[in-house]
Amino acid sequence: MGKSFEIEGTLKIINDIQTFPSGFTKREFVVEVEDGNYPQMIKFECVKDKTSLTDGFETDDAVKVTFDIRGNEFKERFYVNLNAWKLEKLGGSTEAAGEVPNYGDEDAPAGLGDPPADFAEEEDDIPF
Repeated sequence: MGKSFEIEGTLKIINDIQTFPSGFTKREFVVEVEDGNYPQMIKFECVKDKTSLTDGFETDDAVKVTFDIRGNEFKERFYVNLNAWKLEKLGGSTEAAGEVPNYGDEDAPAGLGDPPADFAEEEDDIPF
């Protein structure tokens, strides 16, 4: 097929790895994607060596999933699978939005040194 897709959302469910008698392994996970008034719960699967993709992730993580669409027929029924092969965390910042970082003396940003020596010597002729 060759065409890959990407989608961003919130990781909601991470299932255990399933192993079948043939030795085939897969793991399914669900990502919630905002879609107007009705969020969509989209199930992806990782197969074989990709079952470890979700290791290190937790539910409610913001993620981007890269996946392929796979389809097959079995006993005159058709099935579609979203085969994930890459999973990334979004918003890597550990600071909350709008929060001011707390710098210690050693961590102060550069360029905020002492004022020029002649700065304090100027007379202020403002009447108040």
